[in-house]
Amino acid sequence: MIEDIDMSLVDWSRAQFALTAMYHWLFVPLTLGLSFIIAIMETIYVKTGDEFWKKTTKFWMTIFGINFAIGVATGIILEFEFGTNWSNYSWFVGDIFGAPLAIEGIMAFFMESTFIAVMFFGWNKVSKKFHLTSTWLTAIGANLSALWILVANAWMQNPVGMQFNPETARNEMINFWDILFSMTAVNKFLHTISSGFVLAALVVIGISAWYILKKRELLFAKRSMIIASTFGLLSCIYLIGSGDNASREIALNQPMKFASMEALYVGQSRAPLIAAGVFAFSKEEREFRERDFIFKFEIPGALSYMVHLSPDGFIPGIQDLINGNEEQGILSFSEKCERGAIAINTLKELKKTQGIDEEKYLEFKGKFYDQEWVDNYFKYFGYGYFKGEDPNKVIPGIPLAFYSFHIMVILGIFFLIVFVLVLYWGIKDKLENKKWFLWVSIFSIPLAYIASESGWVLSEMGRQPWVIQDILPTFAAVSNINTSTVQITFWLFALVFTALLIAELKIMFKQIKIGPKGGGS
Repeated sequence: MIEDIDMSLVDWSRAQFALTAMYHWLFVPLTLGLSFIIAIMETIYVKTGDEFWKKTTKFWMTIFGINFAIGVATGIILEFEFGTNWSNYSWFVGDIFGAPLAIEGIMAFFMESTFIAVMFFGWNKVSKKFHLTSTWLTAIGANLSALWILVANAWMQNPVGMQFNPETARNEMINFWDILFSMTAVNKFLHTISSGFVLAALVVIGISAWYILKKRELLFAKRSMIIASTFGLLSCIYLIGSGDNASREIALNQPMKFASMEALYVGQSRAPLIAAGVFAFSKEEREFRERDFIFKFEIPGALSYMVHLSPDGFIPGIQDLINGNEEQGILSFSEKCERGAIAINTLKELKKTQGIDEEKYLEFKGKFYDQEWVDNYFKYFGYGYFKGEDPNKVIPGIPLAFYSFHIMVILGIFFLIVFVLVLYWGIKDKLENKKWFLWVSIFSIPLAYIASESGWVLSEMGRQPWVIQDILPTFAAVSNINTSTVQITFWLFALVFTALLIAELKIMFKQIKIGPKGGGS
């Protein structure tokens, strides 16, 4: 089946979507976290009546507004691409995937848009309490927008609450609450928004550190750093905890991604966690055989404990997932392909007998509503596309998964240390004397973005070759369009998004140089 696919079209469509998603995610996390930091600062202003906090709130609100406007533009393009570039995907799961996106547009987006107008233009036009309420509702609305997008993405990682309709060849929602409250969706939402909170806190700390180095707006900078470090520390602690839960969900529902991000080739009990490591150079990006490390630091039994809360728990490796492990009840790649091919052929036979042989038609149709048959065959529907293919095609790029995961984790621990030191020295009023640390705080801003993007690289690239885990491979989801069309729009988007990013940075840097006094009161 793969030989019938134009893989250059698939690659360019993936590249375009990745480009749009990664640019979009440069703007979203700051919006998620900064909205709450602003709300906290305005709450202090309303409680104390101190005009200093109003000026502080308005400055950070300006930074929020610059970022928010461009984030909306890239997000709209991202959603349109599901129809233009991924129409087969949209047809196959549109009844499910469209629901959270529709809710995001109707409820969260309109709620956010309504109250953001009051937040920006309502100063001295509405009461303090109504304005504060609008600020909080803007923050909640922004994060609700993220909720519905992340629910949709989590369903792609772990498809639940659905039933396949063989007559239409579409997946249909049968339980909205299973989709909304699946542990994959809950963990993805909580982990993603807490990462946005951490990033926003680091942005506030980094900008404030610049003011201290310039010996400008010292009170504003110090108080902003204390607020941001408190918010960031609590968020970072939660981020680490939610990340642990998310990893457990990945091990359960996406074992190949989990094995790849830890470079675990041979399954084992008391599996070690590689805390850090560097692969030896290899020309091959995907290898069934075990890769060599130049060096690695392992924690014995930690990976088994992470998943099973016991060091004796068995973690399947890449080779187990390809060759199978009868003792652990793991099917081989070839067996999954056989079962998937049976599901695909059953669907084909159903279509052939429709209107010709009613008895056979009902027999084939009934299988798709037989839970035992679904669990044994349709569950591996997507593997049918890989029958007779190289098993390496269902192994994600191991170095990419491994490095993105470890970069994210290592930087997360680094950020925790930064927050603790900022809070401690901020309370002790010693930040002015720590110039080296102020520079560390400034350089933590790009590191926060690297960590945030790494999380999405792991989430999406680690899932490959699936657009819907085990059910629909990426190459079967693309639209039937010319590759040249996608190439042209790729470069146009790259140009436009880069221009928008440069424009945002210029406006933001200009506003930072002006400082909070330029915002007036």
